Amino acid sequence: MSIEDDAVEIRAQGWRTLAALHGRIETVLERALQAGFDLSVVEFTVLDALSRQHGWHMRMQQLARAAALSSSATTRLVNRLEDRALLTRILCADDRRGIYTELTEAGKALLARARPVYDDALAGALAAAEEEPELGPLVDALHRLPDLARASA
Repeated sequence: MSIEDDAVEIRAQGWRTLAALHGRIETVLERALQAGFDLSVVEFTVLDALSRQHGWHMRMQQLARAAALSSSATTRLVNRLEDRALLTRILCADDRRGIYTELTEAGKALLARARPVYDDALAGALAAAEEEPELGPLVDALHRLPDLARASA
């Protein structure tokens, strides 16, 4: 095996480890959000992204990027959340083709109740993963990200 082959295998192993950690965390989050609030992780992600706009709204394309979804999947998701009165769509006054999404008061209230459960589930999933030899170093790296971001700013 050449050095180049070794590098490819190291990257592949890193990716598999990251995917394993992501899968474990997402499973824990999904269970907690479904059990308590009848929300999926992606639905929570959309509500959370909208809440971070501080009184503003997001275009559907921005929401699709925030949730890592296709345009059609975002439309279906927004339809479901709108049917539950958790968000609303607004036509752009400047561009009649543009559609914005905004949290409703019910969406804000549900998110406020769900966020502590999400945060606790995430912390628990990371703590459990940290105890596993193959995942621990990656979790440690995640904990160091804020310091790295501050150092590079």
